[in-house]
Amino acid sequence: MLSNSVTPQVVRAAVPADASALAPLCAAHAAYERLPYSAAGHAERLLVALASGQLHAWLLEQGGSPMGYASVTLDFATLSGQRYAHLDCLYLTPAARNQGGGLALMQAVQAYARAQGSTTLQWQTPAWNRGAMRFYARLGARAYAKQRYTLALDGVGQRIGEK
Repeated sequence: MLSNSVTPQVVRAAVPADASALAPLCAAHAAYERLPYSAAGHAERLLVALASGQLHAWLLEQGGSPMGYASVTLDFATLSGQRYAHLDCLYLTPAARNQGGGLALMQAVQAYARAQGSTTLQWQTPAWNRGAMRFYARLGARAYAKQRYTLALDGVGQRIGEK
């Protein structure tokens, strides 16, 4: 439990029934990162992913209200030949920031990743998010410069090699 002058913050593992609480946090996160977001079916897809074990998430709550989340998927790194955890999202509402919730979420993620045999935890953050970069540096994380790409596979874009 985290100390807060008003109400303590609590981190707990998300369960499938939390999908409806997680979806609005995802919407706020997308808005913060200036990314497109579609609410249509999102909570249902989160429910399926949480129920199947494809997605692992933790909620930061304050007074029973969700104030942030972290989510992780497990993957395999070809270059190292080892399993790793991918921190897909870490988000706190503005009211929840600078109170230790981000650290508590990261500790929960790290404990889970280690228990699953992951040798590293990897993630990315937008180049403009200096506050996140300072936070990650305080955790001891190392930044590697890369460019992230996304290729739509829904038939809207062209296929690789087509003109």
